[in-house]
Parts: sequence; C-alpha cells; structure tokens
Amino acid sequence: MEIRVGQVVVHYVEHGAGRPVLVLHGAGVDHREAEACFEQVFDGVAGLRRIYPDLPGMGRTFAPETLRSADDVLETMLDFTDEVTGGTAYLLIGHSAGAYYAQAMAAARPGQVAGLALVCPLLPGLRDVPEHHVVAGSGEIGDDVFRSYFVIQTLEMLERYERYVAPAAALVDQAALGRIGERWALTTDHAPAYAGPTLVMAGRLDSTVGYAAAADLVDHYPHASLAVVDEAGTPCPTSNRNSCAPSSLRGSRASSARADSKQA
Repeated sequence: MEIRVGQVVVHYVEHGAGRPVLVLHGAGVDHREAEACFEQVFDGVAGLRRIYPDLPGMGRTFAPETLRSADDVLETMLDFTDEVTGGTAYLLIGHSAGAYYAQAMAAARPGQVAGLALVCPLLPGLRDVPEHHVVAGSGEIGDDVFRSYFVIQTLEMLERYERYVAPAAALVDQAALGRIGERWALTTDHAPAYAGPTLVMAGRLDSTVGYAAAADLVDHYPHASLAVVDEAGTPCPTSNRNSCAPSSLRGSRASSARADSKQA
C-alpha cells in the first residue's frame, strides 16, 4: 500500500481493524523488522489496526533529494500519519531510530497520540552503553551484522534475521541516509512533554543505544513506565526469551484505554 505526501510516496503494510497503531522501525531496515517484532505482541488482540510504514530511504519508500534532514523526515511522517489515520487518535510505537521520531511526533500532535511506546530509543546524549555480550548461542553463526547485533544467537534467531532484517538492509538507500544523517538533530520547539500514557522499554545488554539514557526519560514524561529487559539487546522485542516485552506493551495499551475512558 502507498500514500503520497508531498514528494514522498510512503510504502506501508497494515493488519487488522480498529484503533490505528503506528509502528516506526529503526535505521537500516524496513517495516519487516518491526512487523516481525510487534505482530507477536498483538497476536490475539482485537480492535487494533496496525500500520507499519517504511521510513524514507528504507524499504520501498524512496527519499528524494529534497529530504535532507531529520526534520524533513519528521514532517513527512506527520503528514503520512494524518492521511493514513484520517486524523483519529492513534497509538504510537517507535523502535530505536523510530523512537527518536516517535517522541517528536507525540510532542507535535499530543492530542492525536493516545499512547506512546519507546522501545530501545535512540536518544541524544547516549551514555553507559555496555559492550556487546552474547547470552545464548556459540557466537559463531551468521554474518558479521548478525553477530554484532543480536545477543541471542540461536538458529531460530538467525532464521528471523535472514528473513526479516537482512533483506531489508539490502534495500537501504545509503546516500539518502547519509544526507539525512548530516542533519540528524531534530529542531526543538520547547513544547511540553507528551503527557499521555508512555512506556519506555530498553534492553539491559543493548550495545547500540544502552539503557541508561532511556531510563532518564521516566523523569521527562509525567505518565511514563519503564521496563529494562534482562538479557536483551537493541532488538529486544524480537526475542521470545523476553516475555516481558509483549506483556509490557500490552500493559501500555491498557493504560491508554484507561486514559481514554477518563477523558470520555
């Protein structure tokens, strides 16, 4: 499926019907990684329309030369969301770099975001990032990217990587990401922190973004819950070992439902 916003044609897939749930993937992949992660979270949950776009420069969303900064990507995703949701309230999930944009989207459209989940968020001022540590598997299977990214290196995890991550990485427009990366810092408008129900989830063994900076977000968002998942790296919702991930995200949905009932 595709929606044109300005000069960008945003490719996306969706599942289910009901309240929109917008899920933003991380850098260097496309919607397939997020889809594989989060569809297992929403398995058996009715009443949700899960929307997985490819961010510009990744997957099948082309990034024209006019997209030259993270601010340009943010504007594109805000316009896409307005179109795909019809202006109705939605749940917003961002993983890694997707969480970077999700924070800004919630700040820009607080009245439309019914709940926010930031999973292994990429943040300015990362600190105390641990060394990469493999907790399951020999550490000798897969390619260099797999071995440096996943802390759980089983054959099952390798199959997921080869099915959902590697093909997406092959589609990345490196020139576009390089161009956007030169102006990666989003323009701050000093808007109040998003005040709706918020979940921050991080992997204790995340050697890409760590968990310390993510934990600081609890003091930024007035209604935030924090889950630091043991034996998890950046792709923490991918691992079936971490039952905390699905339960935490479902709990976030319950919190947003309670918030809606109070406003009604």
